[in-house]
Amino acid sequence: MTIKRIYVSGRVQAVGFRDWVVRTARTEGIIGWVRNLSDGRVEMIASGEEDAVARFAAACHEGPEFARVDNVEVVPADGEKPGKGFTKRFTA
Repeated sequence: MTIKRIYVSGRVQAVGFRDWVVRTARTEGIIGWVRNLSDGRVEMIASGEEDAVARFAAACHEGPEFARVDNVEVVPADGEKPGKGFTKRFTA
């Protein structure tokens, strides 16, 4: 099991990105959460099998149809508690 914090920048708010993240995470068996950040990025915690988290992070480079992803930053999130399932959180 691995846990990563992922930041995605570009046109990733108001384009269905968080809903897409939830669907994609659940398909990969990832637990965690996603939220918009006030600086325009999207932040998520992804916990699961290492290969599944890697596939999930790679998929974040594409995103949904109307998104434009400029950058994806993946960093360790050791000590983070992902919760149960995969959920959307309020903007931080």
